[in-house]
Amino acid sequence: MTTQNREVGRLATDEIRSALTETSVLCLPIGSYEQHGPHLPLSTDTVIAEQFTNRLVRRYGESHDLWALPAIPYGLSPEHTWAPGTITLPVSVFTNLLDAVCAEYARSTNVRNLLMVNGHGGNRGILEAVVYELRQRHRVNVCVLHPSSMAIVRAGGESPDIHAGLRETSMMLALSPQDVRLARLPGDYVPDPNHAADIRRLVLDRGCTWPWDSDDPSMSQLGIIGGDARQASAELGEQIISRALDRCSDVILRLTKANPLPPVS
Repeated sequence: MTTQNREVGRLATDEIRSALTETSVLCLPIGSYEQHGPHLPLSTDTVIAEQFTNRLVRRYGESHDLWALPAIPYGLSPEHTWAPGTITLPVSVFTNLLDAVCAEYARSTNVRNLLMVNGHGGNRGILEAVVYELRQRHRVNVCVLHPSSMAIVRAGGESPDIHAGLRETSMMLALSPQDVRLARLPGDYVPDPNHAADIRRLVLDRGCTWPWDSDDPSMSQLGIIGGDARQASAELGEQIISRALDRCSDVILRLTKANPLPPVS
């Protein structure tokens, strides 16, 4: 069965009860609309989440009864609001949206397994919290995949690769090459290795949380935070995606073997 045949939206209403059972897994891509430098589109994170979900369903759909849901294209992007086109939802709106979507699928189908595929790092903190409420409120098994973080692939560069750099550009070259426009990067663009310290302090330090902006000159250039996007390749992107997909089997098994909380009496 192809990914298209496993898109919930392609089912007719009289197929829902027979096609989607308690052991099925609904896969919900979640992205963002935000600046990704001059060379990548606003929809980069949504494209990555959606295309990774398609590959996930193509690979494991038959063996684990996976079904693709339409992507949620907006997320939490306050660090990018300086840039035209960035759309960020208030935290309450984002969490209420996730709650409402989960509630409706729990109401209208027999499915009790929800796998969210997150394409945007800025969504991570909220998603890590909201899974508890979704499980308790709607009695579903739920988890979140972060594809880029799942892949242990070493990529060059002295600065941590956070946003629109080597890794993300490589993934887009593998998933949606027509949307990558490296020629738009100015000829004098060179990642500054001196950014590494502030990237680690402001973004990666687990001991202290800071609000930060992607136009902060102490850690970014052109809205890019990390490695040289011009060194990106579809081959590296495929390697990242493949290694992430390899790790998904254990995640799906753990999800489907969990026991959902009993219904509220």
